[in-house]
Amino acid sequence: MPKILRVYTGDDGESHIEDVDLPLQPFVDTEGAHGEGTPLQKTNGITFRVASPGYLLEWHCAPRRQYTITLSGEAEIEVGDGTVKRVTPGDVLLAEDLTGQGHITRVVGNRERFYAVVPLGD
Repeated sequence: MPKILRVYTGDDGESHIEDVDLPLQPFVDTEGAHGEGTPLQKTNGITFRVASPGYLLEWHCAPRRQYTITLSGEAEIEVGDGTVKRVTPGDVLLAEDLTGQGHITRVVGNRERFYAVVPLGD
């Protein structure tokens, strides 16, 4: 089953990261596309970003609930409990650590990271 990474603030005020199964269910769309998919989620748009090799964003909270989808390059996400996870092309991360210590994001390797950010609606 496909998974996404979820970064969230725990009751201890620290950020944590976990693998979350996507809630897939059968679907058939109006044009005939079919298979398994997740329920539709409200979003507030999409933006594409590029971060250079060596990019480092020290401890920060997510500015809003959002997905980040790595399209090329690699990054590491470090959370308050000390866990470090690498995100590679195709990985989806749900950032929900809106309070507390937050997390660190760093681009690793010698390639820039190209990624999409999809802010979630209410």
